[in-house]
Amino acid sequence: MALGVGLFVLGSLSAALASGPGPLIASRAIQGIGGAAVLPSTLSSMNSIFRGKERAAAFGVWGAVMSGAAAIGPLAGGAFTTYLDWRWIFWVNLPLGVLVILGIWRYVPETREAQANRGADILGALISAVGFGLLVFVLIEGPSWGWLRPRTGVDVGPLHWPADAAVSLIPVLGVMALACLGAFIGWELRRARKNQSTLLDLSLFSYSTFSWGNATATMVAMGEFGLLLVLPLYLINVLGTDPMGAGLILAGMAAGAFLSGAMARHLAERLGADRVVVLGLGMEIVGVVALVLVLGAGAPLLPLVAFLVLYGLGLGLASAQLTSTVLRDIPTSASGQGSATQSTVRQLGAGFGTAIAGSVLAIATTHAAVTNLGVLALPGINATDWAQRLSDSAGGLIPLVLHTDAGAEFGEHTAQVAGVMSDAFTTGVQAAMVAAAVCLAIGWLGSLEVSRAARRKPGAHTATER
Repeated sequence: MALGVGLFVLGSLSAALASGPGPLIASRAIQGIGGAAVLPSTLSSMNSIFRGKERAAAFGVWGAVMSGAAAIGPLAGGAFTTYLDWRWIFWVNLPLGVLVILGIWRYVPETREAQANRGADILGALISAVGFGLLVFVLIEGPSWGWLRPRTGVDVGPLHWPADAAVSLIPVLGVMALACLGAFIGWELRRARKNQSTLLDLSLFSYSTFSWGNATATMVAMGEFGLLLVLPLYLINVLGTDPMGAGLILAGMAAGAFLSGAMARHLAERLGADRVVVLGLGMEIVGVVALVLVLGAGAPLLPLVAFLVLYGLGLGLASAQLTSTVLRDIPTSASGQGSATQSTVRQLGAGFGTAIAGSVLAIATTHAAVTNLGVLALPGINATDWAQRLSDSAGGLIPLVLHTDAGAEFGEHTAQVAGVMSDAFTTGVQAAMVAAAVCLAIGWLGSLEVSRAARRKPGAHTATER
């Protein structure tokens, strides 16, 4: 945990000093590696240290902090970029990171896996990174490269994929991703048979709460991060708020998450952690569906914030208690493996959710913009070209058309064209949020299975568990 925080701090320092996009992206990668070490180690420590009544309280605090921080991030980022400088987004991590390291050293007891020194699964890490990385890449680049037929020529290192090729590069990369993931599973099974350490302990999936819980966590993360991707874009590019204003609106989500995180412990004592998860996800789904309807009505501010608070309340209830339920049956000796797996599926869900929401946003925005601009039939205006520009800019073209020379060629129709673009981008955001709601709904169905597994009488294991 301490090494992960230290690496995250170093990545933050490097990002704050970055002189261009390349060094900044590399610094973010360093931050990612550090963060990947921190999250599972926090969970494994909590799973090992807290038992009984303390467990619900500990995971409740953890969930409130996680959920609230995800929503506070845009508020803090908006404040730094508006009143200071974007580099302060990274500078602020330095003193906080040092304080966290001191806190770890002073207050967090050491916990270790029972079996150690069985070798590092380096090949498993590499294969899984390539497989999952390619899969997320396919989802992100599919709309621009073409899902089946090439939309444009592509240069990947020394490889050139021509625009007139029989098939796009996307399905080729997709097959490679699936092949890598299949090889990863096979490699992990092989190492397990030899009693060597594994990156993914597949035997843990014999516990129903763990297997169903991780499937649910993946879908929930997909829905949650898909929403967090598109909503700020809508607030800034369509409603015209600045980053600080967008952060203040999204703070309603954080307020709900913090409030429900504090309540989650008491609800878990009365209803059970598994039922709190079902309740929380149900509230998230209602909140997202209501937000979709509000966006279609022109996004009046008060209902928008109210439904964000509702969504945040559900987020705070579901997040921590789902984690607690997933890990409840995992032996203490396997806490590290179980927590790392739980963290990984959440991170994968976040990556997939962001990629899927981005793809849906791009496809729906482009289609709506082509249709709406075509109806205007302005002379000399290529509706397809402008629709693609709108999609590629993630809505950023709208304020440029309104307030800069980018809309000069529309003449007296500039405001009308900007309105049409806003409507098209709103349609794209709504489609992406519907996709997020579908992911959350699938996660809610999974939470019902988690609840059934959690309430099975002791000793009444499934055939897999036996």
